[in-house]
Amino acid sequence: MIKLFKVKEKQRELAENANGKTLVKKQSAGELRLHRDISELNLQKTCTIAFPNGKDDLMNFEVTVRPDEGYYLGGTFMFTFQVSPMYPHEAPKVKCKTKVYHPNIDLEGNVCLNILREDWKPVLNINTIIYGLFHLFTQPNYEDPLNHDAAAVLRDNPKMFESNVRRAMSGGYVGQTLFPRCM
Repeated sequence: MIKLFKVKEKQRELAENANGKTLVKKQSAGELRLHRDISELNLQKTCTIAFPNGKDDLMNFEVTVRPDEGYYLGGTFMFTFQVSPMYPHEAPKVKCKTKVYHPNIDLEGNVCLNILREDWKPVLNINTIIYGLFHLFTQPNYEDPLNHDAAAVLRDNPKMFESNVRRAMSGGYVGQTLFPRCM
């Protein structure tokens, strides 16, 4: 919390030094909370965060997940986060940029994670979301699917599901869909 006050204090000083000209854009409550969340991140060694637009644009960033166990072992999956100024009262918009054969991620990159929808609460944070994304790869859930075909295969034939995941991650076809290599 102290860091947040230091950010506000620094902004005030810069504004005063500009002789009445405000050089610093006023941060929304969402930006302040996001700044805190990012400064307190406790990422697993298999997850990384990047800011493609620079540190001045904290509201848009990328997270890369590299599962170290399960069906998706050895894969690299990138997600984009778009955080609203209404954060934490509104969940970030998260999309998977890596085309993946997964029951909880559709081919357009939409992610089915309950804390990004109906179970979102302002006490949750970015760290929780990243942990949830990692968990989707270590324990995919066929009971709440976006990709119904992948969910049915996982439920009915886990060995075939594993084979389909390996083929997709290697840059092959699963059914009529070609997946780019992500290993």
